[in-house]
Amino acid sequence: MATKIRLQRGGRKGYAFYSIVIADARAPRDGRFTEKIGSYNPNTNPATVDLNFDRALYWLEVGAQPTDTVRNILSREGVLMMKHLRGGVKKGAFDEATAQKKFDAWKADKQNGLNKIREAEAKAKKEAAANALAAEKKVNEEIAKKVADKKAAIAAAQAEAEAAAAAEATAEEAPAAEAEAPAEA
Repeated sequence: MATKIRLQRGGRKGYAFYSIVIADARAPRDGRFTEKIGSYNPNTNPATVDLNFDRALYWLEVGAQPTDTVRNILSREGVLMMKHLRGGVKKGAFDEATAQKKFDAWKADKQNGLNKIREAEAKAKKEAAANALAAEKKVNEEIAKKVADKKAAIAAAQAEAEAAAAAEATAEEAPAAEAEAPAEA
């Protein structure tokens, strides 16, 4: 029986969630499977993988063939690296302790790389938020300036209208006073 390590789809429409399963190569994608060895959630950033490392390694060593996506997942998790190192132990290239040391060093290096990526993303997110805040403040200042200019123009127009009305009122009072003065004589 040819076995495959494949993904089995779950979740709702537009929000896929996958189980990593061992299945007969002839079984349909979401059909019968032998064993569930983990899960894969591509909806998070970065994608979340929950994997039973030992069972995945066992199935690879007994000949199960992973699909392309599962091969990438196993590679990222280090299962393929451990299989490679165990092959070197079987051939006598080095002993089990050396293989474990090499794997631990690889895993630590991989973790450091992931941490750097997360830090860079967090830094970029903070910078983007700061830039957005600065742009918003600039727009708010421009709006406040326009509002202040508009209020000043309205106030100047009112003052001018009041001055014109006052001048008009004094101009009307002056001829009326002149007209009253000759009438008394």
